[in-house]
Amino acid sequence: MKDPRDVILRPVVSEKSYSLIDENVYTFIVHPEASKPEIRDAVQAIFGVAVEKVNTVNRKGKRKRNRRTGQVGVRSDTRRALVTLRAGNTIDLFEG
Repeated sequence: MKDPRDVILRPVVSEKSYSLIDENVYTFIVHPEASKPEIRDAVQAIFGVAVEKVNTVNRKGKRKRNRRTGQVGVRSDTRRALVTLRAGNTIDLFEG
């Protein structure tokens, strides 16, 4: 994976991720095969900040039942990255 935009897919929008922003931790959905150094380099390239550490979480997709047919489907698995920035660095994700 060469392009940083292929590694970082989108930010996570939730109450828990908003509360982590106060602690200078930002949450992103990343490519399932991305490594921690690739995620660190991608965040530094896209946002121009210094990354202190990267934690990753592999989340299994939920099973969901179709109301009409009763068939069970599965949402796709995701990989999340919790990126801690160095003191003094911030990312303006939801500006405007």
